[in-house]
Amino acid sequence: MAKALIGYRSSDLLDPRLSADNARLRARVGELEALVLRLCAENDRLSAQVAEHLAEQGLREEMQDLQEMQPA
Repeated sequence: MAKALIGYRSSDLLDPRLSADNARLRARVGELEALVLRLCAENDRLSAQVAEHLAEQGLREEMQDLQEMQPA
């Protein structure tokens, strides 16, 4: 298995199209990972704002329901 992977990787170096495609895909993965982190941070910020708003209005039950609905 390792020989097959090493052989495949060395063939990437011979074909500039594959190398360029791999670089493009790695860059896209990095962009998507950054987007996920940004969206998670924004979701946390918005959830905190909603919890704060509900706490100010004394709506504890709704706040607990919202916390249960949050993804793991």
